[in-house]
Amino acid sequence: MHLTTLDWTLIIAYFVITLWIGLRGSSKSGESTNEYFLSGRSMPWWLLGVSLVATTFSCDTPNLVTDIVRNDGVAGNWAWWAFLLTGMLTVFVYAQLWRRSGLMTDLGFYELRYSGKEAAFLRMFRALYLGVFFNVMIMATVSLAAIKIGRVMFDAEPITTLVFSAIITVAYSTVGGFRAVLLTDFVQFFIAMLGSVWAAVEVLGMPEVGGMAGLFSHPNVVNKLSLVPDFNDTNKLIPLLIMPLAVQWWSVWYPGAEPGGGGYVAQRMLAAKDEKNAIGATLLFNIAHYAFRPWPWIIVALGSLIIYPELADIQRAFPNVEQNKIGNDLGYPAMMTLMPAGLVGLIVASLASAYMSTISTHLNWGSSYVVNDFYLRFINPNASDKQSVNVGRLSTVILMVLASIVALALESAKSSFDILLQIGAGTGLLFILRWFWWRINAWSELTAMVVSFVMAVFFFVGKKAGFLHLEGWQELLIGVGVTTASWLAATLLTKPSDHATLISFFKLIRPHAYGWQPVLERGMREGSLTENDLPRGKMTTQLLCMFLGCVTVYAALFCMGFFMYGQTLNAAIGLVVTAVSGWLLFKNWERLE
Repeated sequence: MHLTTLDWTLIIAYFVITLWIGLRGSSKSGESTNEYFLSGRSMPWWLLGVSLVATTFSCDTPNLVTDIVRNDGVAGNWAWWAFLLTGMLTVFVYAQLWRRSGLMTDLGFYELRYSGKEAAFLRMFRALYLGVFFNVMIMATVSLAAIKIGRVMFDAEPITTLVFSAIITVAYSTVGGFRAVLLTDFVQFFIAMLGSVWAAVEVLGMPEVGGMAGLFSHPNVVNKLSLVPDFNDTNKLIPLLIMPLAVQWWSVWYPGAEPGGGGYVAQRMLAAKDEKNAIGATLLFNIAHYAFRPWPWIIVALGSLIIYPELADIQRAFPNVEQNKIGNDLGYPAMMTLMPAGLVGLIVASLASAYMSTISTHLNWGSSYVVNDFYLRFINPNASDKQSVNVGRLSTVILMVLASIVALALESAKSSFDILLQIGAGTGLLFILRWFWWRINAWSELTAMVVSFVMAVFFFVGKKAGFLHLEGWQELLIGVGVTTASWLAATLLTKPSDHATLISFFKLIRPHAYGWQPVLERGMREGSLTENDLPRGKMTTQLLCMFLGCVTVYAALFCMGFFMYGQTLNAAIGLVVTAVSGWLLFKNWERLE
């Protein structure tokens, strides 16, 4: 692919500006771990919300959406659209709970909520399991997309792509801390969105595509357009719609869509000025992530079915791509090679923005676990702020190196997505209930974590060895069932956390009282709780807001789709539903304040 002087100017300018913005926060970030990982808990909702949108706009996301659309059509996106339910539950139920906790990381929850050596062990193990292993897997998936983009667009060797794509991100993430992540995310989001929208416009303008009308009437595309799978085809209906909406959203732990909040979503809630800003940040994220962002990627994916109808067409066009890297997710970078001179520079900058915003967040998030939940808690509790920040910076570099090594072994965005879903299958309900059911303890979480991982390994080995022939949705359903039954059994067969810990947690967090009655009754009898400690229930209003939020976002998503499809009446209905449900949402939200 030929890059003009204008292209190179845009690319170089982007990297220079990003590095400059990122390094501006370096002096303040080194003051303390609170500054380095949470920016002093002073961040506004709009900056945190945009940062979340930028983080989840990774360079592997358009590749993943392209993979899904080429295989299962637009309706296949319910695999991630269903996570909106999780997101809205976090917005209206959990955001304020996380902000009240005052924790440095979400893993501090374990010793706030549970007691005993098992709680300490759980915190330590999760710090390494999530902060290192799981986090490295996520970054490796993102880096895999960067490898494929570099191979297709520049014929670059994988190692070359990884070195150049990571070096600036590591530089400002290491030096500037969380403040640098937020500031660069803000700029990177707009560059990434401009690039993706402009690319979609260019695809529609291709003679082979022929605009909206030509795209949506093309024989390679017409059977891919439905927003929901065929209800008469159970082979599609069950895995594409029923499983995501009925099981997946509440049962699976996945970064950015954790049931009950967690990970880098919790990090931003903990960094907010107050509870109101925490709610506003997560609401902005969910609206932008699900309603406004998918369609440019979908248009490019559909266009790729016209330009590269089969995988063999992609392989012939890019013969230097390794055989194990050939997949439908290559459709997106393949289409980017067809962009005109001048726009290519913006496209490259937008994909770099998508990559860097995600990687920088995961580096800071992962190192926050290593420092706060492993190093400070178990290795050197008396470490100075300078020592802690230095450990954070060192762990940032190490995490990037490990992710790059793993990325070289991965093959496709969709397969990596499925593996991560299976590893977290069955743990989600526990993360939802642990705030509201006093009986859940550290053994519940340890059991869920171990069983879900063992089930994922069992299915992976069974499929590779040839003695298991289950569909992906069947594996997920079995994994959820076995894991959920296991942690429920462990909960009932082991002792609860000690009463003092439960009372302390309840007084600080003020969750809804429904699942805490035995603790509350004892606390009232012995005087450790008073009437003033009991929360005033707003659960019904919170769940109503969750429902209205989902209706608003889905209606907006479908409205845009129907408008592009030329279905004017359906688009008008979608617009009315969006407006009415949005108005009702904000009226009821006022009742929560």
